[in-house]
Amino acid sequence: MIDVRNYAAAETLKDGTPVMVRAIRAGDRQAVLDAFGNLDRESVYTRFFTFKKSLTDADLRQLTEVDHEHVVALLATTISEDFETLLGGGRYCSERPLQASRAAELAFMTADRHHGRGVASLILKHLVLIGREQGLSRLEADVLAQNRAMLAVLERSGLPLEQQQESNIVHVRLCLT
Repeated sequence: MIDVRNYAAAETLKDGTPVMVRAIRAGDRQAVLDAFGNLDRESVYTRFFTFKKSLTDADLRQLTEVDHEHVVALLATTISEDFETLLGGGRYCSERPLQASRAAELAFMTADRHHGRGVASLILKHLVLIGREQGLSRLEADVLAQNRAMLAVLERSGLPLEQQQESNIVHVRLCLT
């Protein structure tokens, strides 16, 4: 059984950069806050579906103090000279305990300067691995239709997928079984 609280896996981005994909921790608050502060308005909007100038304390708690019974949250980071840089993160969550749920809601955020490097794809790969072990049959995401980059990540996942568009939102279902 995968230990989600202490999950860590060495990986390589498509440009050859070594990264660590690991579970988020409460101690990541400042890194998440700093990464959010470097996002442009459009990146914030495509993740939160609204414009936010900052993260509240409640937002930071929800993002970093994860209830592993309902949420799996991973970060991709690089380490150089004992300094860790947050490249992006992804998570899935379920209203029911994950072990009893068949589906979970999926979300991602990649730091602007790391778009196009394969960060979200790597995180998705690990979320799928964990989700399958937890017995999930599908991951679902609501994606803004103009967020072509995220739609492409999901389409390139190699997983069977269904898409349904309502207005400017594309509901995506990835089959894990």
